[in-house]
Order: sequence, then C-alpha cells, then structure tokens
Amino acid sequence: MNDNCQGKIKMFKPIQPCDKTEGSMCQHTKTSTGTELEWFRNMIPNCLEYAKCSKSQGKPIIGVMCEYTPRELIMAAGCVPVCLCGGSAATISAAEAYLPGCLCPLIKSTFGYHVLKNNPFLEMADMIVAETTCDGKKKMYEIMGLTRPVYVLELPQKNDDRCAFNHWLNELQKFKYHLEKRFNLQITNEKLRAAITTMNQFRKLRREVAQLMAAEDPVLTGMELLTIKSSISAFAAEMEQYKLALDHFSRRKQNCQRQKPARVLVTGVPIVHGAEHVIDLIEQHGGLVVCFENCTGLKPVMEDVNENEADLMTALARKYFEIPCSVMTPNSKRLDLLRDLYNQYRPDCVIELVWQGCLTYDVESFHVQKLVRDELGIGYLRIVTDYSQNDSTRIAMRIDAMFETIRANVTSQ
Repeated sequence: MNDNCQGKIKMFKPIQPCDKTEGSMCQHTKTSTGTELEWFRNMIPNCLEYAKCSKSQGKPIIGVMCEYTPRELIMAAGCVPVCLCGGSAATISAAEAYLPGCLCPLIKSTFGYHVLKNNPFLEMADMIVAETTCDGKKKMYEIMGLTRPVYVLELPQKNDDRCAFNHWLNELQKFKYHLEKRFNLQITNEKLRAAITTMNQFRKLRREVAQLMAAEDPVLTGMELLTIKSSISAFAAEMEQYKLALDHFSRRKQNCQRQKPARVLVTGVPIVHGAEHVIDLIEQHGGLVVCFENCTGLKPVMEDVNENEADLMTALARKYFEIPCSVMTPNSKRLDLLRDLYNQYRPDCVIELVWQGCLTYDVESFHVQKLVRDELGIGYLRIVTDYSQNDSTRIAMRIDAMFETIRANVTSQ
C-alpha cells in the first residue's frame, strides 16, 4: 500500500509531521542503533506524528476500541485505524461524573479522555468504531455518540452458531458500505486484499517476537515484550521497527540466571499502554512473563485472514469472529488457546488479570482456573484490580506466595 507518511526515523528525536528533513515521518529508511526498544518506548509520539501527517494529507483517522474491528477494512478505505483504549488512571475521575464508579477502569479511562478532550488521537478522529462487546462499553458509546461520530458494530456472541456468523458478516458488509459512503470512495477487492496482506505480515511479526519467549532462557523480559506494541497497526515505519527489534533480540545472548524465574502465562483483560503495573510486580518479585494470551498479546494475532479466498469479506468475518473473547458464549476456544500456549511456552503458573467491573472475564475465570489446576496441573492466581496502585502491596504478597510454592515444588522433586 502506497503511503508517504512512513517515516525516516532516526531514533529518537522529536519530529514534525511531514517535515522533509532528517527524522521526518514522511520518509522511510532503515536505521539501527542497537536500542530498538526506544522506538516503542516513544510509541505514542511516533504514532501521533504519523497520524498528524496522514491527517494533513487528507486521510481520515478512525478510532477503534476493540480487536473485533477489522483494521483491514479501514486501511482499504485509505483511513488510519488508531486504538483509543485508555490506560491512564488520571482520566477516571472525570469519567465518573457521567459513568458509574463500579465500571471497568478501561471504559472509564477511555471516556475520561473524551470528557477532558486531552487525547489527541480522539480529538482528530473523523469517526469512532464501537462494538457491542460488554454492556458497559455499549452504553458508554451511547453517551460518547451524543457529541462524536460513532459507528456501532453489533457483535453477536455465540461463535459456534452459523446464524450468528451470518449476522456478523452482514455487519461488516454494512460497515464497508458506511465507509464508502461517508468518505466518498470505493473499497475494491484489490485494496482489501492488499490491506489483508499487510495485516497478515503484521500479525506474523507479532507472533515471531512473542515466540522469542518460548526459549529456555528468554532474551526479553515480559515488560519488554509488552512494550513492543503500537496504537496504530501495520504502518511501514512500525513494521520496520518490528523487524529491527526481532533481529536485535534474536542475536542477543540469553540471560542465564543462577536462579531461574518462575515462568508466567498472563491471561485475562487487555493490558493497555499505561496500565502495566501488575506485570511490573510479577517481574519484580521473581517471575518472568513468557506469554500474554490477552487482547494486547497473542489472542488477536494467532490467526490470519485467508488472503487467497475468493470472497474476502467472508474470510475477514471468519477471522475476527473466531477471536476467543470472554464476551463469547460458550468460549471454549479460549481454553483451547490456553492449552496450545501452555504447550508452547511451558509456564510454571498462570496469572489471570481481571479489571474491577469486568464481569465477563471475572465470571469466566471459573473455567480458566479449572483448566489450569485440574488439567494442566500448574499454579493459578486470579488478580482483580484497577488502574490505581493502592493495592500493590497486597498483590505483591500474593505473587510472592505463588512463586514460593513453585520453588518449593521444584526443590522437592
């Protein structure tokens, strides 16, 4: 896909959108400084400059709130998809003037940015795509839609039902039609296939980076792995950084330690930018997160879209309908995914993270705990928290107890 805002990025001085000087996001060359994580640590300003540059060239900015929204359709329309999920505790109090305090912090943080008007991505968005996953998000979108252009994708929640799939396919076809009419364009098969190819390449890079953690002595920490993500998927400058990071970490020497950390598989809610404090606690207290199953990890990138299928819309609908989110019922595919990831990453335990007020993940933890303890035979810990760090001491004590049990079991063998 032709794009002039890809970025000659020389890590990592601030840049101006569409400035043709060195450092511009409107050119593109390969660079490597040995500090490949720095681009991702500066991910927000880098993505913001790309969005500004794209906007100045007349490309609409489309805000997305969930992995169920196919970025391929947005990209095929010549638009830029930007994730708007809030990870800041600082915006929550503003949201609570409109939303219940018991609501999920991700929803409140996202809406708080809307109230305060201090998320530049949201402020420049030409449209926001909302999906009917949990009830809290669905009702929040109604309020947001009073003052912003919101398009709702109705997600059916029985992913083993053919009628539900047909409904979802129809929803994506209506979304395609809406994009075409709103922005006066045509989404051709050629454009859609090109976008699918790009997103498949992006997902492959994500999987390859994650695969580094399957080693006996991984070369990254879980926090480093979590850093390698972006608010805007699959633009060329970002794809280049994934390749550079993959090459860099593939050549890094393994971090052999006298006392091996407990290998942890993290499952549950998405861990968005700014809300990583539980992962910090896990790794500060003797753990190593070798796998993230959740929406900000492997869950949305495990499967690709069949770009060779004649009916591309059906192929697109099938890929996204198969995402094993807790809003689906039954959600047996999530348990299948956890089994596969257990075999691949060999964790010593599973830690399930649940944001307070996230009822679907909270209730579904019953099935996850049963799988982990009864079938996989490893430790399980469920942590329910929010974006504040007031309960960090209590969480750290529970993590310590989990790891102590694991070490005791290893010693007794």
